[in-house]
Formats: sequence, structure tokens, C-alpha cells
Amino acid sequence: MGDLVIGARGAGEPEGSGGRTAQSTESGQPADPADGQGGPGAGPGGAAGAGGPTGPGEPGGPAAGGQPDSAADGPSQPTGTDEDVKEKKPSGERKQRSFWKELPILIGIALVLALVIKTFFVQAFSIPSASMEQTLQIGDRVLVDKFTPWFGSKPERGDVVVFHDPGGWLGDGETSQPSSNAVLRGIQDGLSFIGLMPSANEKDLIKRVIGVSGDTIECQGNGPLKVNGVPLNEPYVYTPGMVPANPCGGTPFGPVKVPQNAIWVMGDHRNDSLDSRFHQDQPPTKSEPGGGFVSVNDVVGRAFVVAWPVNHWSTLPVPSTFSQKGISAASGLVPPTLGAVGTLPVAWWMRRRRRRG
Repeated sequence: MGDLVIGARGAGEPEGSGGRTAQSTESGQPADPADGQGGPGAGPGGAAGAGGPTGPGEPGGPAAGGQPDSAADGPSQPTGTDEDVKEKKPSGERKQRSFWKELPILIGIALVLALVIKTFFVQAFSIPSASMEQTLQIGDRVLVDKFTPWFGSKPERGDVVVFHDPGGWLGDGETSQPSSNAVLRGIQDGLSFIGLMPSANEKDLIKRVIGVSGDTIECQGNGPLKVNGVPLNEPYVYTPGMVPANPCGGTPFGPVKVPQNAIWVMGDHRNDSLDSRFHQDQPPTKSEPGGGFVSVNDVVGRAFVVAWPVNHWSTLPVPSTFSQKGISAASGLVPPTLGAVGTLPVAWWMRRRRRRG
């Protein structure tokens, strides 16, 4: 707000007869000092009040009319027109930018944040084939958690994971095809670069983790699929019509043991998935374990939700079948280890008691 301007009386004479030296109404000569209207006894401030003259050297009081002198009547009237009196703004206040000037900055910040999120946190992927039916349909968009692997988290049994092609795994129906329209293809490439749209150029696959390092997996005849000798009840496996699900998908295998830092993956549509079963003859390399196994380093992240289309929205939790008792290869060591740890304090207490006795 600007400063408040208060109007004041001009530099003229104050109201009331006591505001100036009294004069004779006829001759214009100064009146007799004895009349009490002024005289030599009046101070420099003006005439004395009606009560009598002021003392020598003392400033005069208010005039008889009760009005103060013009010099003591507050701030003077500012000169000039009303347009000259403008509202004052604080000196430190900056002029606010217009919305259109700030819009490019906001868009730039949003794009940078989207790129950071895509690189380190979450990325969208499109499902181009039927290898994960009924869990995932063709055209579904899933969001993949890329954050936890940065802290050493590794895939677990039952996770639906996206991973880079270990080499020769991708068939014709396993990849997204870019648009034939150059404009649409450019828009898709730009949006996929910042993570707002799945990329058609990335050579990635999506399967379910069946076994991790140290697990022994096999599927004989028509199943069931076994992990460390425990048969799995797999309600997520695709069942076409009324035909019972075939866990082996017509391709029996094993037993195979998963090497260190590797996983064994299979699609939920066992009859339409080129997964670990079909790449057991793949030779190992410096970066790939071969034998149908996928290196943990190739895993992009875990798919945790179907984000699009809306009517397919769902989470992708780990099925309860992978929490069955005895499925973990290390589970047989847990009870003996706990028993040994529990007996140490008891043995120490008994030995100390015998020494005291």
C-alpha cells in the first residue's frame, strides 16, 4: 500500500481573531497594549490568548478561536495534481513474470523430472505378445520398478520381471513395431526417451521368475513344475478354454540347477512363450550364463502394476504358491542353525553351574 496522504491547511492565516496582532477597526493602528489583544509582551509565536498576555520571551499560546498556528498544524499540503501522488512499492519487490514466460520453464522442469524418473525409478513397458496371458494381455502397459535394484535387490521367485535379451531370444511377435508414420514415430521416440511412452526399439522381454541362484527346477511329462522338489500349484498359468493347464507346456525339461547371479524364467502362457526352456543349448559367454538362464545384470526391474488400459488395471504381486514350505533351497538349513544358536547359551549356563558346584 502507498503512504497515506492527509490534507492540511495552507500557509494562510489561521482561523479566529487571536491568530494575528489585533488592529484598530477604524484607524488600522495597533491597539493599546492595555487592551489585552497583543503588544510588546507577545511572544514570537503570535498573540496571547484571551486569558491575558504571555510573559516576556514566552511563545504565544493558541488563539482565542482554539486553532493552532499554521506552522504547527501538521504536514503541509503536497503540491501538484492527484496524478503526481502515486502508490509507492517496496524497493525489494520484483516484478512478477507473466504466465507465458514461466510456461517454458515449467515444461523444462517437468521433462527433466520425467527423464530422471524413467532412468532411476519407474519405466513404462508395452506387452507385444501373448506369452504372459492371462496375467498380461497384448497391448497392456506395465510400470516397472527400477529403483530397488540400485540398492542390491535381486529378483525373487514369482516376480514378473523385464530383462534385456540375453541373445537370440526375441521372436517376431516379441517386439513392438514402430509406427509407419514419420511424425507419429518421432513423437513416440521423444516420449519414450523421457519415459512417458514405451519404446519400440528396446530389445526387452517380460517373464515370470521360477528359480533363483541355487534352485533345482524340473518339469517332467505334463507336470507339475517342481522347484527344489516341491510341486507348484500355479493358478496363474493360462488355461485355453476347458483344457487343463499344462505346466510344462509340452516341453519337459530338467532337472537343471540355477547358477550364481542368474534366474530361470517362464511365461504364464506355457504353450506360447519362448522362455528358458527353449534356450538350454545356448553357450555361456563372458556376460551371459547360457543354458537358458538369464543374468541378474540383464534384469531391468520388476513389473508391479498394469497401468493401462484402465479396465485392465491391477497389481502384480508374488503368488502365494512361491511361499510354500520347503521351496527355498536354504530352508533345510534354517532349523538346525537356529537350534545350534539356541543351545549355546544353555550349554554355557550349565557349564558355569557345574564349576560353581
